[in-house]
Amino acid sequence: MTTAAPVALEIAVTSPAGAIVARDGGADRVELCVGLELGGLTPSQALVETTHETGIPAHALVRCRPGGFVHTTDEVDLMVREVRAVLRSGAAGVVVGALRPDGTLDETALRRFVDAARSVSASAEVTLHRAIDHAADPVAAAGSLADLGFTRVLTSGAAPTAVAGAATISRMVAAAGPVQVMAGAGVTPADVPALVATGAAAVHLSAKRPAADSAHAGVPMGGADDGSAHFVTDAEVVAAARRALDA
Repeated sequence: MTTAAPVALEIAVTSPAGAIVARDGGADRVELCVGLELGGLTPSQALVETTHETGIPAHALVRCRPGGFVHTTDEVDLMVREVRAVLRSGAAGVVVGALRPDGTLDETALRRFVDAARSVSASAEVTLHRAIDHAADPVAAAGSLADLGFTRVLTSGAAPTAVAGAATISRMVAAAGPVQVMAGAGVTPADVPALVATGAAAVHLSAKRPAADSAHAGVPMGGADDGSAHFVTDAEVVAAARRALDA
């Protein structure tokens, strides 16, 4: 009789301090990015290096701009370089994604990302990010990832939250074969049992709260900044998610 592998806990963080909170709270790994309020963007070399020094495996998001996931050739070229750069800086893996205008996976771009990652480290893990939730057929897309060389996929089941998309996540688990499916989006510790029941290999959450000093006198610094978009990792939420997984 085989025992099912434990479900992993991944925390999205934006700083080495957040990585330490996640590590000490029992997370198995972190996804590292900047601009979490924009959906996440590629972290700097120094940020990857410093987070690597905390000792928890860090998977760096490689996303060169906010917005949609249909990328120009120049953007793909840039992200190929970013894939190599973050792995050389100590990331254990990368989180990437790209779509074609028709909503299918941009397999040409994705193969380039995977090849770039494995050219730096044969053991580098490659995760497809939530671009899959914008795909025309997320289940079919999940079924194609093994041939593209992906390790896992992060998904909400194409729903606003992972709990709302749980039925689709279950179908993606069945379609993905050896590729791990990680459930994430709007996840709270209370959601963990329902997400584990989908068969997902991991649960992903940001476990964030506004920083005490996040506001800057209500004077926006431009764009979407409303003066309060600074978040930190909440140790209590990480610990509660760990307890829920271990229950």
